[in-house]
Amino acid sequence: MEYITLEGKLKMPEYGRNIQQMIEYALTIKNKEKRTRCVYAIVDIMGNMFPYLRDVNNFNYKLWDHVAIMSDFQLDIDYPYEIVKKENLYSNPDPIPYKNSRIHYMHYGRTLEQMIDKIGDYPDGEQRDELIRLVANQMKKCFLTWNKEVVDNKKIFEDLRELSNGKIDVSEDIFKLLESKDILHNKKNKKKK
Repeated sequence: MEYITLEGKLKMPEYGRNIQQMIEYALTIKNKEKRTRCVYAIVDIMGNMFPYLRDVNNFNYKLWDHVAIMSDFQLDIDYPYEIVKKENLYSNPDPIPYKNSRIHYMHYGRTLEQMIDKIGDYPDGEQRDELIRLVANQMKKCFLTWNKEVVDNKKIFEDLRELSNGKIDVSEDIFKLLESKDILHNKKNKKKK
């Protein structure tokens, strides 16, 4: 009687021992053409094991990669797709380039700071004024999200001047911002609904 534990560890347990044994059998076939046909049949069986994944992009690529992994990259067949290389199998991906620039005010965030920087380069006109008004209102909303108090418009315009390095210098007399109570009231109404 054979014990499963004595047969060795499975390389990809999701396919089971029978698929692993089929691939090991395919390695023993001397004729390359017969070996290739055998592996195509094995890949069809593997695909039938997970029929709900057939609509997933690159499903066949993954199956052929799994065949190569289970054969320990020793199968000498004509693969229909380029398979993963053994040396790339356990390599770490390239690091993601993060911006390490400092965010001046965390409650405004980096995106808002970038928007303010772009608006500072806009030529004077109606479009620039409207962008300033929209960004100032968004700054007020962000401020109220983090600080549940009433915020003075003067503080928003000072922060706007500071974040734009003096390129945007407007007063609260020219730009009317939303009232703090309206912003807080809208949030409460959305939560109730």
